[in-house]
Amino acid sequence: MKKILSLLVFTLVLNSCDDGDLTQENISFDAVEVQKCTTNQLLYKLKDNESLIFEATKIVFPTETSSQTVLISDTNRLIYRLYNDKLTSSTICELIPPATPIVTDQWTATGGQIVINSTAKKTVNTTDNSSKITGYNHNITFRNVTFSKANGEQVYETFSFGDYVITATALPLAFTKVLKQCSSSKQVYDEKGNEALIFDIDPSLIVNAATPLNTPRTGLISDTKNKLTYRLFSGLLTDDYFCNTAFPANPPVLEEWIAVAGVANTSGIIEVTTAVFGNGFKHTLVIKKAKLKKGNSDFLLGDNFIYGELLTTN
Repeated sequence: MKKILSLLVFTLVLNSCDDGDLTQENISFDAVEVQKCTTNQLLYKLKDNESLIFEATKIVFPTETSSQTVLISDTNRLIYRLYNDKLTSSTICELIPPATPIVTDQWTATGGQIVINSTAKKTVNTTDNSSKITGYNHNITFRNVTFSKANGEQVYETFSFGDYVITATALPLAFTKVLKQCSSSKQVYDEKGNEALIFDIDPSLIVNAATPLNTPRTGLISDTKNKLTYRLFSGLLTDDYFCNTAFPANPPVLEEWIAVAGVANTSGIIEVTTAVFGNGFKHTLVIKKAKLKKGNSDFLLGDNFIYGELLTTN
């Protein structure tokens, strides 16, 4: 009986010692928003007196839909910290952190993979079903990550960091709708400022003859005939850029988006309505349900995108 009582007392003593030196056994930031320091590449999450810090020094977050996997390293670090009081962003981001709160426990990731899946964030105009890319969402997950901590190691097969969102300036698409055509190639274009919408149109769609009422000439966008290309430039455009054997190198192209091949009666449809206009003709070009794509990102021009009007004479 005395032995049993002695064991009970010993157990109680051990438990009382443990209560005075508590350590964190698990970390979870699932419901916490990802934030970023403005002066460096630190991404972090704060929860009361806990922080999860991802130092993404060597990682590029692309403005396109893509996926990348990199290794945790000295330049791509993941650190968890427990503090003795509630913390704020200044605790993480300031060059010289404040004296308080004080770190009471720290886990440092020593190995694992960083998986980043980037997708476009879009706004949709419900009136015409056009869309614009306004940002990119970067979903960050750590796989097979090993944390080194005071009392050993802790391994997570999958550890979700969350979504880091960056904003993107939507393409202007602020065209005049006054179209011009090259005399030799018959290429049609609209340009304004630092952007252009270039159409390698099938010449049979631009004919100097009025179309019957509600019976436009039609065609489908493709990669060759009726190829539609949007370009955004780093400088201002002039008409000298167009109608050459090859496009000049200046101004440099920042972005190029190419229309996806159309499907009959479904998407990428071209309609040209021609009417007598003074001593010549006016051709109104409408593009229906076209999708423009760059890499794995895309956006919609809308149900009925008015490309513009082209004037011709016999």
